[in-house]
Amino acid sequence: MTNEQKSQIRRMREEGIGYGQISTALSLSKNTVKSFCQRNGLSGKRGTKQNQTSVVFCPNCGKPVDQTPGRKRRRFCSGACRQEWWNHHLEQVNRKAVYHFTCVGCGRPFSAYGNAHRKYCSHACYINARFRKEAVHDE
Repeated sequence: MTNEQKSQIRRMREEGIGYGQISTALSLSKNTVKSFCQRNGLSGKRGTKQNQTSVVFCPNCGKPVDQTPGRKRRRFCSGACRQEWWNHHLEQVNRKAVYHFTCVGCGRPFSAYGNAHRKYCSHACYINARFRKEAVHDE
């Protein structure tokens, strides 16, 4: 890579141009451009000054959220605010890991979140099946 290409990469990154567009314009590998940028502190998102100065406010308490450059954008000011907000907005939770089973102990259908290997619908059902007692859910 020539010194001229290096200066062009610096200039283009400061203008907010991505690695792919720079590599195409300079006929270099995208990974070469990316490696050069990372070694010289030019990595991360390079947007307009308007995007860099925008302030994000916590949706729970309204306080400004400190953003670290080069990191994922933070939405909440703290873990407590995040948890409180999600507990009050359960309808917006995207639950992808809901599994449906039939209880081995009582035979009733049930669903569990986050555990694909459940056998029993409850601890009581497990205890009754384990120690050979009657089914818990009598109808």
